[in-house]
Amino acid sequence: MDLHTSVEQFPGIGPARAKKLARLGVETVGDILRNFPRDYEDRRTETTIARAGEEGPVCIRAMIAKPPRLSRIRRGLDLVKAEAVDHSGLAQITYFNQSYRKDSLQVGKEYIFYGRVERQGRAVRMTNPVTEPADRRTATGCILPVYRLTAGITNNIMVNLARWAVEGCAHLWQESLPRHIVERNDLMDVAAALRTIHFPNDFGELERAKHRMIFEELFYLTAGLALLKDRRTNVSGPVCKCPSLQPYLHLLPFAPTEAQLRVMEQCRADMASGRPMNRLVQGDVGSGKTVVAAAAGWMVVQSGLQAALMAPTELLAAQHFKTLSNLLTPAGVRVGLLTGSMTPTQKRQVQEQIKNGEIQFIVGTHALFSKGVEFENLGLVVADEQHRFGVEQRAALNAKGESPHVLVMSATPIPRTLALMVYGDLDVSVIDQMPAGRLPIDTFVVGEDKRQRMYGFVRKLVAEGRQAYIVCPTVEENPDGGAESLPNLKAVTTYARDLAENVFADLRVAFVHGKMKAKEKEAVMAAFVAGEIDVLVSTTVIEVGVDVPNAALMVVENAERFGLSQLHQLRGRVGRGAHQSYCVLVTSSRSDSVRERLGVMRATNDGFRIAEADLKQRGPGDFFGSRQHGLPQLHVADLAGDMAVLEQARLAAHDLLARDPDLSAPIHKGVRVRVHALFREQADIFN
Repeated sequence: MDLHTSVEQFPGIGPARAKKLARLGVETVGDILRNFPRDYEDRRTETTIARAGEEGPVCIRAMIAKPPRLSRIRRGLDLVKAEAVDHSGLAQITYFNQSYRKDSLQVGKEYIFYGRVERQGRAVRMTNPVTEPADRRTATGCILPVYRLTAGITNNIMVNLARWAVEGCAHLWQESLPRHIVERNDLMDVAAALRTIHFPNDFGELERAKHRMIFEELFYLTAGLALLKDRRTNVSGPVCKCPSLQPYLHLLPFAPTEAQLRVMEQCRADMASGRPMNRLVQGDVGSGKTVVAAAAGWMVVQSGLQAALMAPTELLAAQHFKTLSNLLTPAGVRVGLLTGSMTPTQKRQVQEQIKNGEIQFIVGTHALFSKGVEFENLGLVVADEQHRFGVEQRAALNAKGESPHVLVMSATPIPRTLALMVYGDLDVSVIDQMPAGRLPIDTFVVGEDKRQRMYGFVRKLVAEGRQAYIVCPTVEENPDGGAESLPNLKAVTTYARDLAENVFADLRVAFVHGKMKAKEKEAVMAAFVAGEIDVLVSTTVIEVGVDVPNAALMVVENAERFGLSQLHQLRGRVGRGAHQSYCVLVTSSRSDSVRERLGVMRATNDGFRIAEADLKQRGPGDFFGSRQHGLPQLHVADLAGDMAVLEQARLAAHDLLARDPDLSAPIHKGVRVRVHALFREQADIFN
């Protein structure tokens, strides 16, 4: 037997069962060893019948006191009742549809019973406990692994497969990490780690084994990302000679922050280096990332090249177009806009202007990477809100130029160590200052009992000349009673009508949502920007939306339905003018965990602190969305929970690559093979 042996070679595994195991990704001995438990049950500690508690499963050692009784309740339902005793008392044991227990349980013999205990007065009962002879224990007296299952595959089958695989083949698993990395990082040997992960003797040992496998996975991931980054920086990129930023800074109607200046200089150095810039600019909502993007575009245009900015929505594309036009047109930069909702004639006209170089800085949505778009000389791609775009879309626009510079802007702050992983192929810059004079937004968490008071607050601010957003989590009532018809969920169209007719009849109320046609959304948003609407009821379509300095109140209905980072993005829609702004989070939930989570929003305006809390609560899959799909899938590591191991593995990988950049040394063959397997979809990893 070796790591490639089929599972069909094991007792009890025929073609039908093998097919079911294949659904779990288990087809060979190697697959069994890689199929780590999802959880563990501690079945080591025994207790007596008298001391057994009801809070969780327990192990009881007891003797069968008299012959079990079999009853047939009805067709398809059998009942076996037995009495077990120890020195402290008696327990009634009941088995459903396990008629064989009548003959297998022997009077006077000791058994181990594992399961939940129910107490009714002085009576102690257990139903369908795991039962095995005290002198032949395999499922109790241990920490039992619990595996992912599928129909027709029980945990017992998975445990037996794992036991056979571990005993017969764990020693065949070759160590791929270099010995010096294992020793320097105090890692468990890989064969010992595999044995321990499946069958740990104690939880301390299990943590060491998990640490080993998490380190290994993150080591190969960070090594691969570093190699990708190195390959991409080794190609030549357009050289942008820009001796000074002063002419650009004179265009700004305000003094940039030190953080903005620092990031602009980093971009200037990148673009003058002769290699393509691949830089992520992280900045909280309202920190001024667009000013940095405009600076990069201005520098590129000064060198005779074109710049393209991708935005996730037409609303945001229109805003960027307006901002960039106002800023750069006085400097002679020709800015254009291309979106999907334009007429074919308009699109053709803009495409021709891009192709002949008449448009120097083009702003758009997904329409920018359609087949009809050709650039005369693309030098810079700016991707706004990267995690809303897949890496595929960015790559498609990238392909329209000769290795253009790439600048990615993200308003979702990520802890720096994690950013180096998730955006491992990019250099990371942080705008960690807010523009001067920006007032912090006051945030409140209120229940349904404060609704009328909240409405009064909206009315008060509107009377002072301000505007308000009210955001709902759904678009329309779900007639099928699905998840979106949960009690009290505010459907935007229904709710907006109710507000307009009954609550704010004397105010100007409008609504906007993602299912509306682009022109309809544009018209509503334009009216809101112009001050023609007092209260805008919306879905999260305004999460990344237009800049309205006069908007001073953000009300979020059913706030418990949103992630913290999303709430922070919504809150960032206000507080952009000179007036004090407010955010009111409305929830009908009485859950302590919900109140605690929303309390984070009340306690801080710091996007990095909010992002860390959001990561812990939701995990990276939800948090990063489409960006996560650009990374190889992680099986054991958790980007949110394994930050310390991530940094340890990243440093080890970078240290190794500093000594052997191509992993060509014979001692590093195992590392090269594993990295290549992990990044098999990236053809250029070792080119």
